[in-house]
Amino acid sequence: MTGGPSLDPRSTTPTGVPLVGAARLDAMSTALARNWWLVALRGVVSILFGAIAFAAPAAFVLSLVLFFAAYMLVDGIFTIVGAIRAAQKHERWGFLLLEGVVDIVVGVAAFLVPAAAVWAFVLLLAAWAFVTGALMIAAAFRLHLHYGRWWLLLGGIVSVLFGLALVIEPGMSALVLTWWLGAYAIAFGVMLVILGVSLRSRHASATVLPRRP
Repeated sequence: MTGGPSLDPRSTTPTGVPLVGAARLDAMSTALARNWWLVALRGVVSILFGAIAFAAPAAFVLSLVLFFAAYMLVDGIFTIVGAIRAAQKHERWGFLLLEGVVDIVVGVAAFLVPAAAVWAFVLLLAAWAFVTGALMIAAAFRLHLHYGRWWLLLGGIVSVLFGLALVIEPGMSALVLTWWLGAYAIAFGVMLVILGVSLRSRHASATVLPRRP
C-alpha cells in the first residue's frame, strides 16, 4: 500500500508524473479493493481465534502462546500474499508487506517464549498490537472514505488500545488474558470482515460500471 520514496510505476502515471491527492488515493484504494477477500479472510480467522478462546478457555490458557503464534503465522501469510498480489499489479504494497513480516516475526518469537515467562509473552503481544494498530491507522488515511476507511481506522485504534491495556496490566491472570485476547480478536475480526465486504462492494461497482453502454 505504500512503497519507498523513489518514483516507480506504483506511484506514477504512465507519463512518469507522480500520483498525488485523489489520484494516489484512487490507486491505493483500488489495490486494496481488488484483494478484498484476503481482508475478509483475515477477519474470519481472527473471529475463529477469539471464539476458541471463549469456547475452551482452560485449554486455551494451557496453549496460549502456541495458539497465538499459529494465528500470527497464518495472518502474516495472508497479508504477505496480499502484498505480492499488489506488487504483481504494480500497485503499492509496502504497508501490507511490513505488517505481514511483523506478524510472522512475532509468531516465531512467540514459539520461542518459555511458557513460564507469561509476562514476556504479554509484552510481546502488546508490542505487536501497537505496531499493527499504527500500520492500520497509517494505511486508513491512504484509503478513500467510501471504501471503508473508518473500519480500517477503527481496527487500528482497537489494536492500539488493546496494546495499551496490556502494558498497563501486564500481570493479569492467564484466564483474564484469554478473555481479553478473545474479545479483541473477535472485535478486530468483525471490523476486518465489514471492511472486506465494503471493499468487495466498491470493487464490484468499479468492475460493472465500465461495461454499461
